[in-house]
Amino acid sequence: MSAPSPWLGVDAIAAAIASRELDALAVVEVALARIAVLQPRLHAFVHLDAALARTAAARVDAGARDGALAGVPLGLKDLFVTADMPTTAGSRMLAGWQPPYHGSHARRLDDAGAVRLGKLSLDEFAMGSSNENVPGEPVRNPWALDRVAGGSSGGAAAAVAAGMLPAAIGSDTGGSIRQPASLCGVVGLKPSWGRVTRAGMIAFASSLDQAGPIARSVRDVARVLGVLAGADPLDSTCATRPVPDYVAACDQVPAGLRVGVHRDALALPGLDADVRAAFEAALLRLRDAGATLVDIALPHATAAVPTYYVLCTAEAASNLARYDGIRYGVRVAADTLAATLEASRSAGFGAEVRRRILLGNFVLRKDSYEHYYGRAQRVRRRIADDYRDAFARCDVIASPTAPQPAFELGARVADPLAMYLGDVFTVGANLAGLPAISVPCGFTGGAPRLPIGLQLVGPRFREDLVLAAAALHERTGEWHRERPPLAEVGA
Repeated sequence: MSAPSPWLGVDAIAAAIASRELDALAVVEVALARIAVLQPRLHAFVHLDAALARTAAARVDAGARDGALAGVPLGLKDLFVTADMPTTAGSRMLAGWQPPYHGSHARRLDDAGAVRLGKLSLDEFAMGSSNENVPGEPVRNPWALDRVAGGSSGGAAAAVAAGMLPAAIGSDTGGSIRQPASLCGVVGLKPSWGRVTRAGMIAFASSLDQAGPIARSVRDVARVLGVLAGADPLDSTCATRPVPDYVAACDQVPAGLRVGVHRDALALPGLDADVRAAFEAALLRLRDAGATLVDIALPHATAAVPTYYVLCTAEAASNLARYDGIRYGVRVAADTLAATLEASRSAGFGAEVRRRILLGNFVLRKDSYEHYYGRAQRVRRRIADDYRDAFARCDVIASPTAPQPAFELGARVADPLAMYLGDVFTVGANLAGLPAISVPCGFTGGAPRLPIGLQLVGPRFREDLVLAAAALHERTGEWHRERPPLAEVGA
């Protein structure tokens, strides 16, 4: 039996293992060998457990080959709780923490036969858009090692793009699955809020956070989503509605598909010329594939970024209050309780997390609550209403995923506002709780050659429709099959 290619996808691996054309252990060994070569360059993993992975693969080979993800190597963003691996949320605050239990995501993956190789790097507590807010080395983009991989699920996107893993699980609060997927040239899906459980996922902003898959094809994303989705008794906010066959949806051609386009968004300052050209070309391909392009209005779109950052920082300040050196997190003892709290939080949290906690506490103050937080909640409702009205005229809404391709490491570290504006196309779906996917749609024209992503947003709980539309676009080109310059390293 020849060694499997590191570029086999989730669907192909699961089918080959089920039919005994491949052994799970052979697939895992290829992944481990590739990780050994590429990890020193990309820094995608923060924890790797080869022994655990080999044990899980051997269990699959011994007979447990019927799971939806049987023998498929996967990685988890390091904010998903795992009893057999450390979980740090990318923070010194939780350095070395070994959870006493499995979260629902790890448990569902195990039940489906997946082989968990390790935990993947992220911006601290998922706060960031470049994977530079980390205690160690920032993740590097496989397409250009001097560029960011995006964030906060940058480790997941880089690992998948480089062929280290066929898929990974990330989280998305304001674009943290879709933006790194776009910058690394892979597929990333944020499900509807409530479609996938949040039990066992360390919280950033609870009304916005959602777990989802990153892979190299729409079909692979659909297969992983089918395992993650569905009711969970440990999460009362998780929807109880039945889970559709997402893989089957990828084979369906939506009849009379109407693609909405918010033209005003294309006039926003900072939109890269190559990104706009790739997006316009993607619209033409969808039209040629049978879709109808419809102009729509999203009147409050320009308010989405400030609304998001008021709400997410307020929720972050509340969620992270527990990490005080007394109840949870690293403890730095001092002479008084107040001094201990201050020293512990100063030592445990990085600059960006401290910035967001301070901003969140400010907007929650009694004298500013209504002016900022209350107003942001009302604008959030209007943004959701804008999407509802738009879906009366179209089936999905298309936009660029990110306004610019991957930027240079360090270029925006000192300019948080520029970093936040990179979420301009993605935060709306989180505020409205809608499913959204990013799929590759082209590349920049100059050097280095960098990927560009197309975003498709659908009505709530219509992941099947979003996947069908994304698969329709995917069939119009081969961008998802292209490999970064590191592709041949360790092959």
